[in-house]
Amino acid sequence: MVTAIEKIKLIKEGKLTCEQNIKQLLANIEKDNQKGKKINAILHLNPRAVEEARVIDEKIKKKVKVGKLAGLGIIVKSNICVKNLIANCASKTLENYKCPYDARVIEKIKQEDGIILGMANMDEFAAGASGENSAFGITKNPASLERIPGGSSSGSAASVAAGFCDLALGSDTGGSIRNPASHCGVVGFKPSYGAVSRYGLIDLAMSLDQIGAITRDVKDAELLFEIISGVDEKDAASQEIKPKKPIQKKLIIGIPKVGANPKILNLISKKVEEVCKKNKWDTKNIEIKNIDLGIQTYYPINYVEFFSGTRKFDGRRFGLKIEDSCGKEVLRRIIGGSEISQEEFAGRYYKKALDAKKLLTEEFEKAFKSVDLIVIPAVPRLPHKFGEKISLIDMYNYDTLTVLANIAEIAAISVPCGKIQDVPVGLQLMAPRGSDWMLLEASEKFE
Repeated sequence: MVTAIEKIKLIKEGKLTCEQNIKQLLANIEKDNQKGKKINAILHLNPRAVEEARVIDEKIKKKVKVGKLAGLGIIVKSNICVKNLIANCASKTLENYKCPYDARVIEKIKQEDGIILGMANMDEFAAGASGENSAFGITKNPASLERIPGGSSSGSAASVAAGFCDLALGSDTGGSIRNPASHCGVVGFKPSYGAVSRYGLIDLAMSLDQIGAITRDVKDAELLFEIISGVDEKDAASQEIKPKKPIQKKLIIGIPKVGANPKILNLISKKVEEVCKKNKWDTKNIEIKNIDLGIQTYYPINYVEFFSGTRKFDGRRFGLKIEDSCGKEVLRRIIGGSEISQEEFAGRYYKKALDAKKLLTEEFEKAFKSVDLIVIPAVPRLPHKFGEKISLIDMYNYDTLTVLANIAEIAAISVPCGKIQDVPVGLQLMAPRGSDWMLLEASEKFE
């Protein structure tokens, strides 16, 4: 498939019009989203997409300067607000919620003449790691139709893999961008915490969430990140990151010991050896103490913050009362968060989780004093097949290796590394908070 950057070149050279591009993407969606392969990655389309493409073509024809995303089609996860489109978080609770405003990232995309094609399916309220928890049906994995695509940004990753869009936006609370990117064989980039404004994101857990890019290659992720990143007065956690500049030193790649499928670890190891040899980089085995506490640290925080955030869905202001209309995974987290946040339990679970979060953050900061990047698998196992019985513990453990970056607030990316049994496997790279551009440049070497 043609990358976004390659399409921009074709549009600028007059070999492809914006209208032609958007119509082709819509044709792909028409063919395989609800028909054909029935991927079910997209819940709602923008009825004005072709009209918006024609406006940009007219600007190009008149030699009026156009934006960096001119004519590209972008799919947006259904928990990011796009004015006049439905952002229902794949839930009956918000089934017909039409956004009255644009999220900050959407404003920036529109300013660069990007065209929002539609809203992507997802695990309901971003609670899930498989793409099976949507109120509007499962999303299929275009790279392996009988297997899950991963989640919670299932529709965004599947849309990129299926050729339904040029770029996609997802949100990542504990791996929700990198997990499906790994399973679907695409690139998934979670920026440092605060690098991208979350204004307009219907978040799962505010202290962990980050909006990021899902793309065909790293260069496309760089393009989208350049546009959506930056300080926003409407998001107090947002901040400027280090400016983009070429890597001018020999990198040291840190390799910690983690638990994962031996075949996945072997595939990752071979890729690291190959890339480091080619670029004359060094590798170093490192220890990150308490790395196994990631999941135990993540979920108490996730449950409590999700419970708090869902109190606005009381049936009076937005849609239906969430407890009366949500699926079982969402209800599980609401009940869990309610229990954990009770006064008699707060110190036992939530506060201890925050202490563990601080401990893990310090361990990663210590590790980055001796290495530039850390490499581990994105997901420790292959995606299960639809209908296959899987325990709740195994389901939560899909995120064992991705929650670490959210806890430590650092930048992380999943890059396709190869296949096992014809199923894509993602290699995860992590960099210190604020070193997003260095991470992206280094990641290109792993493609």
